Order: sequence, then C-alpha cells, then structure tokens
Amino acid sequence: MTGNLYIVSAPSGAGKTSLVAALLDSDPRVRKSVSFTTRAPRAGEVNGREYNFVTVAEFERMRASGEFVESALVHGNHYGTSLQWLGTRRAAGEDILLEIDWQGADQVRRVHADAVGIFVLPPSYAALLSRLRGRGTDSPEVIARRLRNAHAEIAHLIDFDYVIINEDFDRAAQELAAIVVAERLKRERQLERNRDILDALLHPADPAHPTNPKNA
Repeated sequence: MTGNLYIVSAPSGAGKTSLVAALLDSDPRVRKSVSFTTRAPRAGEVNGREYNFVTVAEFERMRASGEFVESALVHGNHYGTSLQWLGTRRAAGEDILLEIDWQGADQVRRVHADAVGIFVLPPSYAALLSRLRGRGTDSPEVIARRLRNAHAEIAHLIDFDYVIINEDFDRAAQELAAIVVAERLKRERQLERNRDILDALLHPADPAHPTNPKNA
C-alpha cells in the first residue's frame, strides 16, 4: 500500500518546524523527508538530520540530472527533495512529510497528485515579526526580507487542503496530528489497509445470518 504524503508549508516564522517536530515525536508512523539545501547550517543543526547541506555547485548538478522532485529558491537559498528517495519510501508504505515552501508544494503535486497540503499561518504579522526576532538566528536584513515575502507566501494558502492558525502551539499541534489521523481513516485507505476485515463484513457467507448465534 502506498504511504500518505503530507506537505506542510508556511511563511518563515509561523512555527511549522516546531509543529512538524511535535508530530514526529508523537507519531512514529510519519517520517520526514530531509531536504537538500545550500543554506548554511544554523546552530545545533546536523547534516543529514535537519537538512542535507550541499554547495551551490553540487545542488545545481543534482537538479540538472533530474534528482529532485521539487526544488526552489527561498530567501536566497536553494532547497530540493530527492525524487528517488520519496518514491521508494512511499512505495514501501511509509507516510512521508515534506516541510517545504509553496513553490515546492506545487511541483510535488504535479508528480504526486494525492499529496495532502497543510498550510500553517501565524495569528498576525506582529506575531510573525516577534517570532522571527525571537529565533536570534537571522540579521535584521534577513528578517525584513522574510517579512516582506510572507504576504506573497500566505496568498498561496488557497492551494492547500488544510489551514492551521498557530496561535496556541498545543492546539495547533493537536490539529496537525488530527489531519494525519483523518487522512488515514478515509474510506479508500481503510478499504486498502483492511481489505480482509471489510470484505468479511460486506460480503458474509450468509447475509441473513452473518454471525453464528452460538458465538455471538
């Protein structure tokens, strides 16, 4: 059975990375795809865990050879998702989550039309600015650029299936987990995952007496 594919996007500073981390901690059945990026590692980030950090030249080589299912230039840095890794993992039945921007989400949907899009919003631009400053990882110039880009990014929420407003983190985390569970419980998924059980319930040997009264 093909695994579900979840795409989580948001303007920078909306809190998607923390929400995704909470989901991964609570649901071991979801696996995050580790993107390739030309961005420099932030404090505490480990190559191969948060991202696969590569040079611009290596990224361009990979893109030219068709190794990415999606790639985008975001805030001056390149990001991309491995085409082969994603296809292999889904074919093995694993639920995969992509934490990418709206540009990458659009490219992924062209290949994986069944991808579930989730957009995370901040409660206000003031809150977004406060969170960007609170990270303490970006210069004032970078923060200003991210805030300017946020309006254009938010306009793309219409392309997504679900929207989460991250005002209260615990509630937003619960909503993200609920989306994952709801998608697994869709009729098509249940029919595929539990075919034997549903076949026995839908097509009993004796429809008039589907159970043996002695065993009921």
